[in-house]
Amino acid sequence: MTAAVTTTVPGGPVAAELPFFVYGTLLPGEPNHDLFLRGRTAGERPAVLPRALLYDGPGYPYAIEGHGRVHGTLLVAAPGIYGELLGLLDHLEEFLGPGHPRNLYERVVREVELPAQGASDAGESVRAWVYLAAAAVTRSLRTGGVLIPEGRWTRSSPSGD
Repeated sequence: MTAAVTTTVPGGPVAAELPFFVYGTLLPGEPNHDLFLRGRTAGERPAVLPRALLYDGPGYPYAIEGHGRVHGTLLVAAPGIYGELLGLLDHLEEFLGPGHPRNLYERVVREVELPAQGASDAGESVRAWVYLAAAAVTRSLRTGGVLIPEGRWTRSSPSGD
């Protein structure tokens, strides 16, 4: 049995095993997907993060709050390994805790849109963990970063391999 994870988010604590929205090197087909996610997910679906912009590195793509959309994948952890997956992703994304000054990314809860999968499906919105650029990184990107057009990261994006 997996214990529920409690994390503080704006508006109070959240105790839930939320899915994860990924948009860069953790996407299917990218190197970190195989390293960190293979065998650890029960489901993966294309998804969109509204009210966000996607920037090129340094080194990795970063999503920040903004007037755009970021395309990615919604991941559901495999049964029994939620805590392990959460720890792996926090380590990879250099998330040390909410508002920590050395965070590279902040893990936050956001509404993510799941596009319709057929004529009778209207699509839906779900709450998910998203790793957004931490405050210092966001300031740097807003002043001198390179916006990734259409909010869609691929290996051919400027920060891709």
